[in-house]
Parts: sequence; structure tokens; C-alpha cells
Amino acid sequence: MVNIEVNNQQIQAKEGETILDTLNRNGIKVPTLCRMEGFSPTGACRLCVVEIEGKPGLIPSCSFHVEESLKIKTHSPRVIRSRKMLVELLLSNHPDDCLYCVRNGNCELQDLAVELNIRERRISGNKSKANLDQSSPGIVHDPAKCVLCGRCVRVCEEIQSVSTFDFIKRGNKTAIATTMNKDLNFSNCVHCGQCIMVCPTGALHEKINFDVLLEMLNKKDSKVIVQYSPTIAISVAEDLGIRSGKDISGLINAALRKIGFFKVFDTTFGSDLLIYEQSAELLDRIKYDNGLPLISSCCPGWIKYMEQSHFDLMENVSTCKSAQQMMGTLIKGYFAQEEKISPEKIFSVSIMPCTAKKFEAQREEMTHKGISDIDLVLTSRELVKLINLCGIDVQQLQEEMADNPFNTRSSAGKLVSVSGGMAEAIIRTTHFLYSKKEMPEYKITKLRGTKERREMNIQIGDLNLGIAVVSGLKNAKNLLEEIRNGRKDLHYIEIMACPGGCINGGGQPFCSDEKVMKGRAKAVYDLDEKDGLKVAHKNPAIIRLYEKFLEEPLSVKANSLLHTRYSERDVLL
Repeated sequence: MVNIEVNNQQIQAKEGETILDTLNRNGIKVPTLCRMEGFSPTGACRLCVVEIEGKPGLIPSCSFHVEESLKIKTHSPRVIRSRKMLVELLLSNHPDDCLYCVRNGNCELQDLAVELNIRERRISGNKSKANLDQSSPGIVHDPAKCVLCGRCVRVCEEIQSVSTFDFIKRGNKTAIATTMNKDLNFSNCVHCGQCIMVCPTGALHEKINFDVLLEMLNKKDSKVIVQYSPTIAISVAEDLGIRSGKDISGLINAALRKIGFFKVFDTTFGSDLLIYEQSAELLDRIKYDNGLPLISSCCPGWIKYMEQSHFDLMENVSTCKSAQQMMGTLIKGYFAQEEKISPEKIFSVSIMPCTAKKFEAQREEMTHKGISDIDLVLTSRELVKLINLCGIDVQQLQEEMADNPFNTRSSAGKLVSVSGGMAEAIIRTTHFLYSKKEMPEYKITKLRGTKERREMNIQIGDLNLGIAVVSGLKNAKNLLEEIRNGRKDLHYIEIMACPGGCINGGGQPFCSDEKVMKGRAKAVYDLDEKDGLKVAHKNPAIIRLYEKFLEEPLSVKANSLLHTRYSERDVLL
């Protein structure tokens, strides 16, 4: 430990840590714009500058390490003037459309202006003018609102290993763009939305289609049916004024009915169906020793990354559609048939924690006889906006059940919200299908936690099943290289594009607090602990579905409706 003086107070700092880390640990907040937790500092924004006795200039606290006997001023007049000038310069050419901006009220630049008491324009500059890029089905890029913090560049390169964005040009013409400054739809973007999660302004945000939805809700001959991800019920509570991490499925069901949806379904049922089909597929591949290891297919961001960067291993990817798409198929197939409704009259909406789901829904592979299985995808953030738009006070509602025939689910289906959850659910059902016996203990501790890569082996009779779990595409890339180089001890690999899984998806409520993320994961595991139905293969509604419609896992009918194939994708790199 070293002793330093901060604002005339003696505090202790850990040797080797930065001034900023020391200040944060001691409850002293210093503004930043370019810094992200867990990344090496760049010192690019200069907002975190402090005054150090004996130093002629102001020092960026994010990249300067503590030394014995430092005397620091964090909010001296000189420091405040510097920070204020920096923010004023950023605002000088920033669009003046805060009232209409998607990030109004949740913008870091706006917060800095409030914090530094900037209440008049002292510096006028030419307003940024750039074309709004709406080519992507899920992400909108507005370069005019970019403050060049570089966060999107770093998360895309260092976490996702995709490198869609980079700095182009120089001087006051510097910008962030894709390869050859082309639209997002022509780039190698996988639509994961992690860039949106770290963007401090409205330069990157999800594409919103409320107008289409509201029109369909008020169309007399249209049946608007909605499904929502198991992750949604846990992650949106905090944005609706309810205790963070609480499962509010019952309240969401009630709210969606009040908005006017014809039927409300829980996608957790689709997760159960996916678990059952993928477990059967895994055992089929083990039986014929073909296409191993089997790699999960429920993450659309990961699938696009595989198509464009690792297509030589595509035969290892499961042919199962995601839970969203399985539900979409059943809604316009099985449900429409049972209710005697024409599929053309059904407008199918899904609410997901992920912007990549918007891309997945419009894929050619996800249509049946020219009709899309899913017509519109909303993110978790859009759900909150929709509830507020329709004037629904969620806290005044009584909990309600989802609609038949997709209202029964297992806690295994809920587990898919977290990294490692799909693998854990697959093991539970694979164990039963292979040994005809249930696992003595369902909880698999080795697959839980915050590590972005986990591996284990589990013995099922004479089968020693090798499992790997990774989240974040950079980690997936490293594991795939091991498979390509001849690694043979794995049977099943779960890959999620977003670090931590869907609880940290690109469409989730904005939050950089790691405690909140851990709280969401804990809520999922607590639900699994308390639930009586812990395995997908015992879901009575799933059993009925096979008896009445699908026959059995991997049947001809199940294959035609619930499975698909992907093609190699050429993109500009």
C-alpha cells in the first residue's frame, strides 16, 4: 500500500493501481467517457484529468499509476474548467435533437453537461452531418452523434473478435465506420448489439418498429400474437420500478394482454422444445460418430459469425432452429391449425434480449411457403417503451398465466438465459434419453459462474460426455481453433455471442454494474432451485405436442419444421 493525499485527505492506495481506480474505490467519482471496466486505458477523452502537485499539466487519472506521497486535486477550479471545456467542445458540433433522441434521459454526454452545469452555448461549431445508416435489420448507426470515444471499436475487436468498426480519416474529419465506409448491412457485423451497450450517446441504437406494431394491433382482421424470451421477465423489472432480478412473467403476461395482443406465449416453451431436439441430435451424432463436437445453434449472432468466419466447421453446428424460430413455426403451423386460423392472418411478434434476433427473423431460412415465421422482433428496451407508451402501470396489475398451448415450461428452459444454462439443460435431457434414468442431482456447479470459458466431463453410463461453454466470440474463436487443430475430447459446445449469455444481450436495459448482471443470473438459478419441473423432457405440454403433431424428436416432420441449414456468407472485412 502507498499513502497519497486526495483533496487534502490522506488515503491509502494499492501499489500498481491507477489513480482513477483508487479514487473510485474511495468513493470519489471522476467523469470518464472512453473508459470501460476490464479494458486497458487509452486516455483518449481526457475527462478524467486531475491536478497533481509538482506536475505542470493536468494528468489523466485512468492511465497514471499511484506513487508514494502524491498530492491530488480531483475537482479544483482548473480541473473543472478543463472538463467543462472538453464537454463544450463535444457539444459544439453535436446535433441539437436531444428531445427526439432515442437516448434522451439515458445519455452519458447529456449527464456530463448536467454534472458540469453547462447551461449555455459558448462554442459554436459546424454541426456534424452524416448519413444515417439504417441498412441493418437490428442496428442503426448515426455517425453525427458519435463522440469518438472508441468504445464500440474496442468491444467489437477485443471481446467479439469481429472488428466491424474502426477509426477512419484524420484530424477533425476522424470518424468511426465499417470497412470501406460501407453500410452495416454490407459489413461483417453479427448484430450482437454489444456496441450499443457501450455507446455513450445515440450513435448506435436498435431499430424500432412501433408504427408497424401499433398499426397491426388496430387492424381488425389481424391476429397479433406475441412471445417473450425467458430472460425478459428477469431483466426488465428494474426499468419498470420493480426490484431488480425479480421474475415478473405473470405481470408481463397481464401487461401484454392489456396492450391488445391476441395471445401471449412464453418462449421458455420453445426453449424446452429446443433442448429436447438438440439432445436427441447430440445422441444421434454420438451414435454414428459424425459431426462431433455438436455446437449449439440458439444464438443468431454466433451463427452469422460462423457463416462468415468459420464455415469449414459449419457441419458441427446443430441444425436446430433457435427457440424464437421454433415458436414462430409452431404459432403459424400447429397453433393456427388447432385454432383454424389462416397463417396469413397471424402477425407474430417476439420480444427478445438481443438485436441479432431482428436479423434472424428476416433470414430466408426462417420462412415457410413464403411466410416469415416471425414478423417483428422487439428488444427488452423496446418492451419497456411499449408498456410506457400504452400507459400500463405494471405495479397495479395482477399476475396472469401465459396462453395455452404454450404456457407450461420447465426451469431448464429458463436456464438458457445464462451462459452455461443451455449446456446444463442439454445434459439433463441427454442423461435421461441415453440412460433412461434421471440425474441424481440436476445442478451442475461446474457450468455456472462468471468465467467466459468452462469445461467439464460427465459420466452417463458408459458414455464420458465432454462439455465446453464459452461466451464472447473471441473465446469462441480460440476454442474453434483447438477443434480445427484436432481436439477430440468434446461432444457438445455451447457458444453465446454476448459475454455472460442472454442476460447481457445487446437489447437488454442499459447497465454497466456487474452486481446487477450477477443478480440476474442468480435470479435464474434461484428459479431453477425452487421449480418443481426441472427438465424439458418432462414438460407435459411438450409431450402432448409430440403425440399430436411432431411424432418424436428428429422425426421427418420435426426435421422439416424445427431444423434448418446455413450457407457460407461473403462479407466485406
